[in-house]
Amino acid sequence: MNFPFAKEQEIFISGPVGQLQAAIHQGDREGFFTARHLLVIVCHPHPVHGGTMDNKVVTTLMRTYRDLGIHVLRFNFRGVGKSEGSFDNAVGEVDDLLAVIAWAKQQLPQSPLLLAGFSFGSSIAAQASYQVDGLQHLTLVAPPVERYPYDREGQFPSPLAVIQGDKDERVIAEGVYQWVATLQSPAELLRYPEAGHFFHGYLTQIKNDLTQVLLRQIPAA
Repeated sequence: MNFPFAKEQEIFISGPVGQLQAAIHQGDREGFFTARHLLVIVCHPHPVHGGTMDNKVVTTLMRTYRDLGIHVLRFNFRGVGKSEGSFDNAVGEVDDLLAVIAWAKQQLPQSPLLLAGFSFGSSIAAQASYQVDGLQHLTLVAPPVERYPYDREGQFPSPLAVIQGDKDERVIAEGVYQWVATLQSPAELLRYPEAGHFFHGYLTQIKNDLTQVLLRQIPAA
């Protein structure tokens, strides 16, 4: 199946309240998962606090998946960058993601989906995960589980990875660890004792560590 876009391309997707700015990246043709034609959609952190699809954690996630041969779609929520609309307190943002998912299924119908998100975006990804048939994997980075919805009775529709720093200044790290321990779905925790919320100095390590988790958790065929 040919990838119907340029290797890296800015695109616009029709959202519930207007156009959503996005970027799509072709997975490495020599990557481990290339033959599966997987696609991951990555969600950025809180729009009101400067979160965009160009955030360094988001672009680290993009490179991690891309280098494994997974196509990557990252986008700006409503009111961010060139996306139309205004912030909607994690309600409209779920609708934005569902619109992006619908677009992806139409454009790349043979591509099984994965979801990933950082901070605020991790909750959006988690909430939408229940509406994706055949979801392959979910990655949650610095999830503020005390502030937004995540699991349903300890369950997710796919295996998941949770990435958290002990010195996170915006998320209660111990609360995340306690939450992960209660999950009934297959979950791997990547814990960084010296990392803060934005993982300064740890992004390369996260890329390497998450790569190993994805190789374990995602079926090769």
